[in-house]
Amino acid sequence: MGGFPAYGLTSYCSKEIELDLGIAGKVAIVTGGASGIGAATVRLLAQEGVRVAVWDLAAKESVRAELTQSVDVTALPAVEAAWRQTEEQLGPPEILVHAAAIGSGHFGFPYTRVPVSAWERVLQVNILGMVHVAHVAGPAMQSRGRGSLVFLSSVAGQMGSQTDPPYSASKAANINFAQCMAKDLAASGVRVNSVCPGMVKTPLNESVWQAWHDQQPAEKRLSYEEWAVEKISHAVPLRRWQQPDDIAAMIVFLCSSRASEVTGQTINVDGGFVMHW
Repeated sequence: MGGFPAYGLTSYCSKEIELDLGIAGKVAIVTGGASGIGAATVRLLAQEGVRVAVWDLAAKESVRAELTQSVDVTALPAVEAAWRQTEEQLGPPEILVHAAAIGSGHFGFPYTRVPVSAWERVLQVNILGMVHVAHVAGPAMQSRGRGSLVFLSSVAGQMGSQTDPPYSASKAANINFAQCMAKDLAASGVRVNSVCPGMVKTPLNESVWQAWHDQQPAEKRLSYEEWAVEKISHAVPLRRWQQPDDIAAMIVFLCSSRASEVTGQTINVDGGFVMHW
């Protein structure tokens, strides 16, 4: 088959393709890896032969994780200690996926519905948690001249979602800071990107519905499924849920050697929810 480089082609004629992501044997950390998109990312990384450490306050044994730690990302000393432990037990991490985040538990629209007191914890977890992880992982990867960091943001961070203003604002901050990091670390061969999910069935998404539901008069309340179907039909061009594995697939690709020229990008996996032109 002259002229076609191998690129992992098992059989070009039969159209069977094996795409080698070039990350087997590497060490990865996934914060918030005990559930939702984080857990899906752990599974897919493990399938690629990556040695995965899960950092999560709700740490529980994961079948595919080689190390599971209870880590509070709002405490810098805890993040530093977890990094050292991961390095000692698994080796130097070359991949970090930061998926740990929370919502305010309140439904905005208007923003004054959300008490000022509800902002503090969201900003601590979603912004300072990212800062702490960045200050530990970034310099360590920089010193070795390689690494990939992927931060889980949200389409809410791009469009000023009124559903949960503290969450929306924190996710906008995540995108911006990731771009700052990408510029700072690029010369050292370290890549930084953000992935923004759209409508995904996760505990966090269900908590958004619950906050909305609890503030509605009885005659306007919808079940979670009814609320989601209505929202998807109006806002998502592909008119379907995105699944945790859909988001995880993009995250794993960005961590791989196949994305070696991708940095400083904000990539939506949202069924077309947010389109830029």
